[in-house]
Amino acid sequence: MISIPHKAKQFIVFLIKLLIVTAAFYFIYDQLAENSKLDWEKFQNLVLDKMSILGISFIFSFSVINRYLEILKWQNLVSFIKPISVGESSKQVLGALTAGIFTPNNLGEYAGKALYFDKKKTKKIIFLNLICNGIQMILTIVLGTIGLFFIGYWKWALTIIGFLSLVLFASFLTKTITIKGYSIEKILAKINEIPKTIHRKNIIMATGRYLVFSHQYYFLFLAFDVDLPYLTMMGSIAAVYFLASSLPSFQFLDFAVKGSVALFFFEKLGINEWIVVFISMLMWFLNIVLPVVIGSYFVLKFKPKWK
Repeated sequence: MISIPHKAKQFIVFLIKLLIVTAAFYFIYDQLAENSKLDWEKFQNLVLDKMSILGISFIFSFSVINRYLEILKWQNLVSFIKPISVGESSKQVLGALTAGIFTPNNLGEYAGKALYFDKKKTKKIIFLNLICNGIQMILTIVLGTIGLFFIGYWKWALTIIGFLSLVLFASFLTKTITIKGYSIEKILAKINEIPKTIHRKNIIMATGRYLVFSHQYYFLFLAFDVDLPYLTMMGSIAAVYFLASSLPSFQFLDFAVKGSVALFFFEKLGINEWIVVFISMLMWFLNIVLPVVIGSYFVLKFKPKWK
């Protein structure tokens, strides 16, 4: 086996980190500068006309709370292995977000978080990240299905409920079947090993996150003078997040995917397509781009464990 000198390892790691950050910024630039759906002059006029400093600060606060809750969620889950500070959790969450921006369905986030721990803990970290993202997905599915009922897509909602019922029934019948050493029964046992207090905190903070980013979406529509019933708007927002999250995508394409799904629902409500596109872009910029910019610093400062 060829031994790589320590200095060479450091140089390779530096190149990898630089590549990750460069790729992240390139993909962000590509979406902002080359997207044909964006008219920057119209966007500037809309923002200057509709937004005040107080309004911008109010909307921005939702992004801060959203990401802070994600950081607390991860700190809470990792406490099952070892306690970490909010600062350390911030490094791991934001650094992993940057690393995962150009991987399918944010898979790079799993590897990114695992790199902050010893190799022997990799499987546990990936498992905890699955729980972290899994509860968010469950909330998105449940509330998205309810949202479809509220906005009149009850056939879609019933189809989803029927499909999920079949999946749950099939899972119950096959829970003892083992594939490569894993079975549903064993996975549930692993989940039950985690203290209930950690699970409760995870569910509470995941619910808080959902309420924060969905209401940020809602208040942006209000800022652009969209006056529709609250339940209609929230139902549509829930449906957008559910259907968009069901599609395979990359974080750097999140704006395009959610924007397209949002256009489908909101145009039927009579909302101007430019407003829908701009709000989708703002949500992406505030909740993905800005955290990735901060996360890039943590990626460049990252020191791998060679154990």
